[in-house]
Amino acid sequence: MSDSLDRSTKINLLKEPVVKKLCEVLEKSSNRGWRKLGEIVGNDRRIKVSSNDMEMCSLKVLELEGSPSRMLLRLMGERGCTTGQLVDYLQTLGNSEALQCLKPSALQILIQPQSVALISGHNLRLSCHAVGKSPVQYQWFKTKEEVPNSFSPDLVISPVQLKDAGFYICRVNCGDTFEFSQWAQVDVLNVTMSCGQSYHSLEGRLKLVIQPQSQRLNVGETLQLECGAVGRPIPRYQWHRNGVPVPSATKRKLTIPHLMQDQHGRYRCEISSSTERMWTNEVDVVIAPRISVQISVATECSEDDVYAIGGGSSELFLNSIPEQLYATDKVALLIGNLSYQNHPQLKAPMVDVYDLTNLLRQLNFQVVSLLDLTEQEMRNAVDEFLLLLHKGVYGLLYYAGHGYENYGNSFMVPVDAPNPYRSANCLCVQSILKLMQEKETGLNVFLLDMCRKRNIHDDSAPNIVLRVTANIVFGYATCQDAEAFELSSSGFTNGVFVKFLKKRLLDDEKITVVLDRVAEDMGQFDATKGKQALEIRSSLSERRALSDPIQPGDSADLAHARSLQWAKTHELPESMCLNFDCGAQIKLGFAAEFSNVLVIYTHIIKKPEDMSLCQAHVTDFSQDLDVDPKEMNRETPEETGIYLLSSNLPQHCLYTRVSSLQKLREELVFTVCLQGTFTAMDDESVHWTKSINIGKPLIARLDLNRAMRRNSCMQTCGMPHSPSHSPCHSPGPEHHLHLHYGSHQAQDYSRLSPQHHYLDVYERVQGAVGGCGDSFYDLSKSHYEPAYDSAAGLSSSPGRLSIPIETTDDINELQTVFINSLQLQQP
Repeated sequence: MSDSLDRSTKINLLKEPVVKKLCEVLEKSSNRGWRKLGEIVGNDRRIKVSSNDMEMCSLKVLELEGSPSRMLLRLMGERGCTTGQLVDYLQTLGNSEALQCLKPSALQILIQPQSVALISGHNLRLSCHAVGKSPVQYQWFKTKEEVPNSFSPDLVISPVQLKDAGFYICRVNCGDTFEFSQWAQVDVLNVTMSCGQSYHSLEGRLKLVIQPQSQRLNVGETLQLECGAVGRPIPRYQWHRNGVPVPSATKRKLTIPHLMQDQHGRYRCEISSSTERMWTNEVDVVIAPRISVQISVATECSEDDVYAIGGGSSELFLNSIPEQLYATDKVALLIGNLSYQNHPQLKAPMVDVYDLTNLLRQLNFQVVSLLDLTEQEMRNAVDEFLLLLHKGVYGLLYYAGHGYENYGNSFMVPVDAPNPYRSANCLCVQSILKLMQEKETGLNVFLLDMCRKRNIHDDSAPNIVLRVTANIVFGYATCQDAEAFELSSSGFTNGVFVKFLKKRLLDDEKITVVLDRVAEDMGQFDATKGKQALEIRSSLSERRALSDPIQPGDSADLAHARSLQWAKTHELPESMCLNFDCGAQIKLGFAAEFSNVLVIYTHIIKKPEDMSLCQAHVTDFSQDLDVDPKEMNRETPEETGIYLLSSNLPQHCLYTRVSSLQKLREELVFTVCLQGTFTAMDDESVHWTKSINIGKPLIARLDLNRAMRRNSCMQTCGMPHSPSHSPCHSPGPEHHLHLHYGSHQAQDYSRLSPQHHYLDVYERVQGAVGGCGDSFYDLSKSHYEPAYDSAAGLSSSPGRLSIPIETTDDINELQTVFINSLQLQQP
């Protein structure tokens, strides 16, 4: 091997082309392939690969694009295997072709072309510079077509025109080796500049050059709004209507064909880059209703007769469209219980609740996402959920955790439930439905991601009489008397139900059609075939869809008031700069991972010149909160347990995750401690502290921890036949602090980003999501779902982008998803 090989590099940092080629070599060899490599690694105590691991790798051949060797390399990487160790293993294996894959490339691209937005008539320059063992040559392409006479490392188009917009890539040749650069998008804006205007500076701040214009249209016509900014890197766009992001509206131009009446409102676009954010003007879009014209025609008439308008025997409708179903509001309560005190721990509910939160927000649902609730907290959360419901509202309840079903009634198990548990310790879903029906809701959807085995410890037979309504949909993650499974791995992955649900949830289809498709997808999953199947129960008689628009009814003022109250319970504390006497300045920022999970991050933005070391950390949190001192003030989000939000947080900070905010009884007060050393003081450590009070952040304002709540808590889950009663059913003074979950305000959203990547995309079905007692199941089948599909883009939600949970700072620009369809012949 070449001396230039860095043997200390972890193999999970190898480039994808190298890994792909290495896997192909290992899988085509029978006696010197991945199985023999696994045996060699298994004999090395430093990297433990067991027989069970090898069996899990072998099961990858059952999948359409499964790769046993890739699975083996991933396991080795997780356990610290370096490139040098891999080289030693391959030398022992005697596979020279595999060793060749790890040789340093004879060609390396040092400067990649960068995407840019600029104005027609200006000069375009894209740069790609590479070094190799022999002279390098360049050839530029626009999509699949060669750019004539473009053999320089710099592609210059002067002046650039509208037809030059598109995607560019550079092919670099070095002897018999060639590589492609990353794709660069060029957006060319057609702007008429007034005298004295100039937008030549593309490396500085974003410059807004096209503003949208107000429009007045009729129902059925097409709305077209346009905005634009210039800058490098290319700006990102997200359109908003009435302060709420428009799903999938992430282009400069917003086009909505076949307008409906409820799509009127105030539109504006958020334009952002990795370092800044700006807004266009807010414009009014007025949509006139359809026009009805009646024409009366005489059966006998002469040339002097005329047609009378408004006479009334025949009616002609202009811009006639089918009747659109709508919701007066949309509300969703998502509960994921995973950290059980007396029962097996779960992983998937956290990931499932996070993903569904992002998707439901794109459908304009007012979402509250909560993790690890006790019985008392669950009952109080349901109380607040019920307060949001009124006539015509779409209500959705998602639960993931342990559960059971007796006599057709489903029970959700809180994290503090005893072992064994009974109905008095749990929440009955049908009791919640009964109370929802009293609100005259337009649609009631229950997505229950839990087991439905019978609880042998519970002999109660609830007698819950439901109203006959045609607006109820149950999506059970598994069939009656069966378990629901999660996919277990060293990282965090979805449960089986949500794994397939999230790919369909944004479809503009009747909710039962969406669930039918999810059921079909789950039926093709080998790992749980014959063990778990989606069951749908529905009384829905109309084509109600989760994507239906919102049109406030008679309770519009009430709904607006609730929206404002919800915003108060989901506001993040504003980021702040702390100035210390020594001259240091600390940035303190906040992010929300869930409605009851807060992330705090600190960053030193100014350090005195005479200070040799400067560190800042947070400490002294309330004992009510779940904050592990060993996981506070870590240099990476993952070290403190922030796996899902990590890609959206600012870099180069210290991170602390504060969960269980619903347990907070007083305002959240903590200490920011600054530690510094000075060369003039022989590096002696000096400390400064500041006490910070951020009130009750996020869901803490609801006081879900209080035992004495409204009487509706009694009705929610108290069973007349229960042998015992929950403590929270005890009579007591009523508690009147009820804040509500309403429409998202504009500041509640960050930029749309690609679907989050998780730490481990290798999934092994291991444990049941819920059930009675401590039973634990092990399935032998396995599933591999790549985080990125080179042909289709991000695989988790095709054609859609997820909305990350909001932060108080700008997020770092995510990597551009490049076009991968280019196929070229080697010269």
